[in-house]
Amino acid sequence: MRNNHRCTALPVLFLLLITFSGCVHHPFVTTPYPRWGEETVVGQVGEAPLIVRTLSPAQPDQSTACVLLVHGMNEHIGRYGDVARYFSRHFFLAGFDHYAHGLSNPVLHRADQALASGADRADVGDAYLAQSALYDLEPLRQTFGRALQAFIAQCDAQGDPQRPVFIVAHSLGGLVTASYLLKYRGESGLPQRVQGVVFLAPAFAVSEPPGWRGWIANPLIKLSFHAETHFLHPHDEPLPLLLFNQAFSLVTVPVLDGLFEVFSWPGLRSFFTPVSPAWVTDYLTDSDVEKARLRADHWIVRRSLLRYVKGIEQEVVDFRRQMADFPIPYYLIYAELDPITPAWGSEEFAGATLQHRAANEIRKLPGLIYHQHVFLKEPLRTELLDSIEQWIHRQMRVQP
Repeated sequence: MRNNHRCTALPVLFLLLITFSGCVHHPFVTTPYPRWGEETVVGQVGEAPLIVRTLSPAQPDQSTACVLLVHGMNEHIGRYGDVARYFSRHFFLAGFDHYAHGLSNPVLHRADQALASGADRADVGDAYLAQSALYDLEPLRQTFGRALQAFIAQCDAQGDPQRPVFIVAHSLGGLVTASYLLKYRGESGLPQRVQGVVFLAPAFAVSEPPGWRGWIANPLIKLSFHAETHFLHPHDEPLPLLLFNQAFSLVTVPVLDGLFEVFSWPGLRSFFTPVSPAWVTDYLTDSDVEKARLRADHWIVRRSLLRYVKGIEQEVVDFRRQMADFPIPYYLIYAELDPITPAWGSEEFAGATLQHRAANEIRKLPGLIYHQHVFLKEPLRTELLDSIEQWIHRQMRVQP
């Protein structure tokens, strides 16, 4: 019986791999990491430093709030220089690189040091191996918590120690932020200092690849997500369906977890770790200039260990089970046709939480397929940035 399940799961995994894999490549960085703001080292992320970079208004006393930028999966905060400068006109602004991302990734950090020492290029093909410790998002949450703590201390040191703190979080950064604020809301004073969160296409759902890839992959992704959702967690369903769902999940989840773990082992992961496919860039932005930058940016990690991908799926499931308890005011922006973080995740989150706070707002971008809203073409990009700024100002006016 066990062998039959393995025989069923292996073709499924093979189909997923050929669907999502691109050509194996071995990238090199030739230009320095795109720094912005002032850098402060606030600790270590494994072998790499944890750097918080900050920007202030031209007149620091004009800073009315403190805003922390949180980037998405496999990218880095260096990409957000223009966004940081926009918000720093009125706010004390900061950003950092997640665990295993950007300069928090030891391979990328060493590459940055090599370029600074005069090297023409540095090999970053193994940057994805920093994900080997990622069975879930807890290392990212811990890095986020340390960065948030350091940021609040810097915010308070600027003058008024009671200035409100806001977070602007994109994609996987939205899931890390939301799950951190839920998990640690009763254990420290940090979540209480956060008076609002802006979610940009948050990862509250699993991806739905477009086109022919979706015909193959989406049924498999949905089956895996369904199994994770029901695994040892009965729902309000008729007894026959409950028994079926539990039996299905008890078989499917351990098999897939085991396969994804095995294919993340040394010796196998170089063959079974998918490369980010070309379609992802096409759905990030409508800007040809930004697409060219994305393709040329090798500070972005292009591969993802399968155990990390499976761990993110489990994190989405865990968050959805408790998302109705999310207590902090938010502004949620999402695209109707985004295949990377589909709209149904944001809509179900809003359905469970919108009524909790009068300040909660949502903005659905009808007909839009793109995932990275702060990198869209003008005039929509500036319109969205301005709407975020206005929402933050409205929350400041209602604070006691």
